[in-house]
Amino acid sequence: MSAESGPHAWKRHPTASTVFPTARILFMCLMRTWLVGAGISTRGMQNLGLAYAMDPGLMAIYGGGERLRQARQRYAQHYNTHPFWTPLLVGVFLGMEKKISKGILTVDLYESVRGTTIYTLSAIGDSFFGGSVLVLWSLTTACLFLSGHGFAAIVLGVTCFAALVLFKCWTFWFGFREGLNILHRLGRWNLINWGQRFKLLNAGLLVAVWVLAWPGPIVWYEWIPAVILFGSAAALILSTGLSREILMAGALAVYLGLPWLKQLVWSLF
Repeated sequence: MSAESGPHAWKRHPTASTVFPTARILFMCLMRTWLVGAGISTRGMQNLGLAYAMDPGLMAIYGGGERLRQARQRYAQHYNTHPFWTPLLVGVFLGMEKKISKGILTVDLYESVRGTTIYTLSAIGDSFFGGSVLVLWSLTTACLFLSGHGFAAIVLGVTCFAALVLFKCWTFWFGFREGLNILHRLGRWNLINWGQRFKLLNAGLLVAVWVLAWPGPIVWYEWIPAVILFGSAAALILSTGLSREILMAGALAVYLGLPWLKQLVWSLF
């Protein structure tokens, strides 16, 4: 066994955690969070990207040896959450690793809260970002392009992207500084309920897209059957839990088979 990899090798780096954090190391970890989706696997999902983002911080905290190997192994486990939350989680994990290195926090306690934190944020992210905010962004962009305001759509895209970058930087820093206390701040934001409000707004924007993209004149009473149909479909999904994909497949089959059904009915009479 080499001197570097011995069980007490970490003691040869007594000042490793004292040099952390530095702006350079934190910036490197933050930039690497943008690549978290580049190494997705079916077994560990985003764990390769997470380990890659954490590595500069772990090396600065532990220096080397067995403790660094154990810390790296903690991030080789299954990891999957919404990518917008990854900077926040990397910041939180770096702050907690620094506490572990100083003996303030135990590994067992860290492991007990890590999984719950990841999957809670995953559910919030999928609902708020994936199911609400990004849809709002895309539908608004479509409305602007369809109404002939292409430049405004580009400005909106640049503004939203800049806001996303600032959000990631802010959550990374506060995640590192506050640790798990940042979750209380997120709880006060009430993102789940805000996501529901955005979804109602998205429903109106979807109608606006149809109106703007409709190829012919709009006759309001011709839209009534569509409103009844989609309203009934939504009620059916909510009441029965029926898969939307199955319902859409059934509607598509009816649409494609409608000419054949018409011919069959006319042939009977």
